[in-house]
Amino acid sequence: MLKIKNTKFLISAPDLNHCTKTNLPEFALLGRSNVGKSSFINRITDNYKLAKTSNTPGKTRLINLFDVNGEFCIADLPGYGYAKVSKTEQNAWQKNLEEYLLKRENLKSSILFIDARHDIQKNDLQMYEWLKIKNLPYFVIMTKCDYLSRNEIFNKISSLNIFFGCDVLPFSSKNDFYVKNVLIKLESLIK
Repeated sequence: MLKIKNTKFLISAPDLNHCTKTNLPEFALLGRSNVGKSSFINRITDNYKLAKTSNTPGKTRLINLFDVNGEFCIADLPGYGYAKVSKTEQNAWQKNLEEYLLKRENLKSSILFIDARHDIQKNDLQMYEWLKIKNLPYFVIMTKCDYLSRNEIFNKISSLNIFFGCDVLPFSSKNDFYVKNVLIKLESLIK
């Protein structure tokens, strides 16, 4: 199983043109504001100061790149669905997100983050449909599973597997149990 020993922050970039170029396979983290993408980065890397977390939605406004073990990169993209920014800024984020996902040459897969506590939101559905239309590889991570019982997690994953037609992995930044399966999935994709 993949062992993460060395992680480093590379850059915060406003768009694809300002991103550091690497030859490493890359994973783009997609999801609503405050879904837990930064907590995910910190948990799987076991470095709680690597990605900035906040209880306030909309804090990630740039593309944040992280090198993991010199084996792959994680791109933490701005969360969608946060209404307290101007329409102009929302449109700029959307344009930069689309450009990144369509033109980043070493992008291996997107990871769509869904909050386990809620039904699929309209913005999540739009992102999923866009990924399907563009024929981009993706899988789903269901975050905040510590708020659900094991039975609720099982039922939710079963329905999401059918809905999304791909792997759906449960995750909680508070529980080691879920980290192993995520690392196994990432390792399978970088080989």
